[in-house]
Order: sequence, then structure tokens, then C-alpha cells
Amino acid sequence: MEKKAVKAPYTQLRESAKKNEKTKRSPAAVQIRLGLMSIGIFVAMAVYFFPNFISRLGDNKAIDQGSCQKYALMIDAGSTGSRIHVYRFHQCTHLEPVKLEEEELFAQTIPGLSAYADDPQQAAESLDVLLKGAVELVPKHLQHKTPIAVKATAGLRLLGQSKGDDILKSVRRHLETQYPFPIVGGEDGVAIMDGRDEGVFAWITVNFLLGNFDPSTIHRPTAAVLDLGGGSTQIVFEPDRLEDGTFPPLPDNDFKYVLKHEGRDYLLYQHSYLGYGLMEARKRMHQQVLQQTLADEDNLSHACLPRGLNWEYTKGNDPVKFMGQGSFADCLGVADSMLNKEKMCDYSPCSFDGIYQPPIADTFKQGPIYIFSYFHDRTIPLGLPVSFKLPELAQLTESVCSGAYLENVTDIALKDELLDRPEWCLDLSFIYRLLSFGYEIPDNRELTVAKKIDGVETGWCLGAAIAILGDNSLKDIV
Repeated sequence: MEKKAVKAPYTQLRESAKKNEKTKRSPAAVQIRLGLMSIGIFVAMAVYFFPNFISRLGDNKAIDQGSCQKYALMIDAGSTGSRIHVYRFHQCTHLEPVKLEEEELFAQTIPGLSAYADDPQQAAESLDVLLKGAVELVPKHLQHKTPIAVKATAGLRLLGQSKGDDILKSVRRHLETQYPFPIVGGEDGVAIMDGRDEGVFAWITVNFLLGNFDPSTIHRPTAAVLDLGGGSTQIVFEPDRLEDGTFPPLPDNDFKYVLKHEGRDYLLYQHSYLGYGLMEARKRMHQQVLQQTLADEDNLSHACLPRGLNWEYTKGNDPVKFMGQGSFADCLGVADSMLNKEKMCDYSPCSFDGIYQPPIADTFKQGPIYIFSYFHDRTIPLGLPVSFKLPELAQLTESVCSGAYLENVTDIALKDELLDRPEWCLDLSFIYRLLSFGYEIPDNRELTVAKKIDGVETGWCLGAAIAILGDNSLKDIV
């Protein structure tokens, strides 16, 4: 019985094959057979050249997931260099919240576009090293509907309108003729970014990464963001709502920013201080020292440089030699003077340089404060904790200015860095007074330094990428 059970299927198949032998040899059967062979060859080629074809064909979920995957490219054309961010998102329809899957690429090149003031085409080509990486990364079938934008910041603003416009026109032409990615946003797709948008996009980035736009966190305070670039600094925060849940009163001027995001309304205070980024602050503080010192001295005393250092500073074509004093208290005085705290204030109260700002101590009592960019680069390498209070920063600054910090450094690379760049005391003094004296952040408030949150760069780029991903023009691209 067991042998019959095994042989029966085989015997039936053999007999069936014999009965159909003649049928196979008929002309109609031959045509059918050739057709089936053609289909088999086509499927084999599809599997070879398009490995996901069969799985997507037989799996509706895979098709849905594939259509939900989106990319966005953002180029940050900053004052000291250009950087590209390639983000991969998940969003099946424009009605649902966008979810970040991964920042797939972050790359940078030095110098920035403003270094090519007299050669706009070379400025455009300087971005090729970044764009080629994006072409290799973004799947080819998505490239024609992956939006790109180039946002220039303070560097081009300081260059002047004519030269800045020439560079941006060259960049746009280069992108349109050499790369497959659509530029969205009209004229704003390749442009000098408004300082208002720079700060607000950074605010969106941080709060997006912290999960503060999730419906379940509707009553959680949003985070304030402070960004310190090379040419400018920005501050954005959502003042505390009144007891009845309504927005606090803010003057109807450029400092007020009404944002609609993820179906909710936010009333933000924001301002971008052009000329108060770290690189510009250095220049202003050196000029402040020159103005405070007698011009006929052979060696001009400089409170913010290491004690005993003879350092040449080039002012135009006339180099000036400074003699470092390493004085913490006097360097803070230089920073305070440069912040122009006494300037007339059109709208009261003011922070610095005559700019209106609701006091953080009174109007932003609960939310966290996040700082990044040069705030990070000038503090974390020296061992300042990721979360700190201003007295800790003051202590670190005093130690660096006096030289005591350098004496205790055992890391050779860090020691070389401190010796090679004599402006560490100046930088830290400016940062400390910008936060404490300029923005008037109380000593008891905790600040968090964040270069990345969950592996994603902070700053305005992610917020701007989310914005261009929602551009209406992308809906028409098949």
C-alpha cells in the first residue's frame, strides 16, 4: 500500500504526459508554448534588472510603502561654507503628518559661495561635490520629484545685492541644466534666506525632532532656539500663553511670526541679528579695542587675547599689532560695548542693539532652551556639559582667558588647537555675554547644546526641507 501511495501521482502524471504528447505538437500548442516562453523570459529580465518588481507586483503593501517614500534636498550656503542635507521622509498623502525616516547625507565644502564674489560660475560649480553625492544616493525613479532648494544666509547678505544676485542666478542655471532635481518655491528656491525664516525653520527643526508637534504633546511647552552662525545670530521662542489659553499680546511688527504647522497655530517671537554672528562679532570686538586704545601706541593692549601674545590683526591694508592681556573682566567689557545695549529702543523692552524682545525670565518660564552651531563648536570641545547654566560658562571663559585652562590641558590635539587660535577667550566672552547680557537669560535657567538630536543636525535645514516637501508644485509631477 505504501508503494502504491508513492507511485500513484507519478504514474498519473506520466500517463497524462503521454496523452498530451500529440497535443503539444499541434501548431496552436506550439504558439501557446512560445507565448509562455516569452512571458517567462520577460519576467526573468524584470527580476534581473528590477529586483523589487515582483515583490511590488504581488505585494500591495510594498507598493503603498514605496509611494510613501520621499526625499528632499537642502543646501545651506553659509558664510563659511556650503552644506547639503539629504532627508528621507515617509508621507503617503499631503494630508498626513510628515515623518522623518533618516538624514541620509550630510556633507560640506569650504569655502562658501561668497568667496567667489567675482566668479559666479565657479561659485555654482563649487556645489558639484555635494550634488554628485545626492545623485548617487536618491533613487533614480524619485529624482525628478525630489525637491531641492539653495538657501544662502549671512555671507551673501554681507556681500551686497548685485554680486549676491549674480551668484544665485548662476547657481540656479547650473542646477536646472546639470541636475534632475526640481527647484521649488519660485524665486525663493535659490535665494538669500530672510532672517525671519532662518530662525523659524530652526525652531521647527528642533521641536519636530523633540516630538513637540505630536498631538499627544499638545500641552507640552515648545523649545526656544538660539542659533549662532558666522554672520548672524537668531532667537525664536513661543511666549507662554495666558492663563485662559490665549496668545499673549505682541506688537504687530517684524518680531511677531504667526505660524501654521501640522494643523495648529503658533505665535512666535523671532529676530535675526545680522552682523552678530561669531565671525562678525570678532571683527566688531577687535574694532572696539582699537577705538578704546590710543592709536599712537606701538603695541595695542587687547584684553581678549592670551597674556603676553604679540598678534597681528589686519585692518584693511594696515596691519595692527595687539599685545594680549588675557583679562576676563575687561574682555567682557569689550563684548558688552559691542552689543550696543544702550541703543534707543523703539519698542520696549529691548534685548540689545535697540531690538524689542519679551523678557525670557517673564514670558518663557517653562520651555527648554536649545542652542547650537557656534554655540556648540566653541564650548563642547572644551568640556562644557551638554546641559549647563550660565555661571558654568562664565567659569570656563575666565579659565580660558587667564590661561589656567591651557596649563591643565593634557590632550595634545586640543592644546595645539588652543595655541593655534588665539581668539578662544574672545569667542567665549562674546558667547557668554550674548546669552547673559544680550538675551538676558537668567543664571538659573538650563541651556542645552545640541549639534544633533537623534542623529539629525539641528539648525534651520530640516524645517526648510519639510516646507519645500509640501510645495504644491510637486503634486503635479507624476
